[in-house]
Amino acid sequence: MAKTRPGIPTKTKTGKRDLESYTIRGTNKIVRVGDCVLMRPSDTGKPPYVARIEKIESDARNNVKVRVRWYYRPEESLGGRRQFHGAKELFLSDHYDVQSAHTIEGKCIVHSFKNYTKLENVGAEDYYCRFEYKAASGGFTPDRVAVYCKCEMPYNPDDLMVQCEGCKDWYHPACVGMTIEEAKKLEHFVCTECSSDDDIKRTQNGFSSSPAADVKVEKETDIFGAGRLS
Repeated sequence: MAKTRPGIPTKTKTGKRDLESYTIRGTNKIVRVGDCVLMRPSDTGKPPYVARIEKIESDARNNVKVRVRWYYRPEESLGGRRQFHGAKELFLSDHYDVQSAHTIEGKCIVHSFKNYTKLENVGAEDYYCRFEYKAASGGFTPDRVAVYCKCEMPYNPDDLMVQCEGCKDWYHPACVGMTIEEAKKLEHFVCTECSSDDDIKRTQNGFSSSPAADVKVEKETDIFGAGRLS
């Protein structure tokens, strides 16, 4: 079942006009069409909803409403949160809604997955999106994604990984018998399958910044198919 959010009727009334921007109540922050915002949930015990502003309009009584396209958190999707989902990961859904602009609590930034992995410091307002999500069916686009390591899992930017200088695959330290502290001290790494290859050329800059920045992708899997990971 698709997630429901408190909505406002979208019936067209006379006197409506489109607005270029809206100033968030109690702040000097201005939001415009295309901006991503945090919106107050009906359940105060939940984190704020994240949405992209599609339209801003005012009625004859100067009540401002926004048409939004919701982002879903992994735990809000039909498949639930999985091991490879990062803490700041969102899915851009096909769920649109109209809300009172007064429910906007603040602004945020939803980065592309690649750009997010390049951030030196991740702030509270930083999120990322690498999948679009169909709320009714639970389907994802893309439905296939690159996998890494012996465990053949997609990349989670919250997890440290090390790159083999031979095969160029990426590995979780725990999957190759290392602690995170040991992995951080490495200057070079060669996996067990490549360690017997005398022709491996080691360089001083053997590591890319992350799997997301590495263009070499040879493995991928349909992680959103019938055999869902729990």
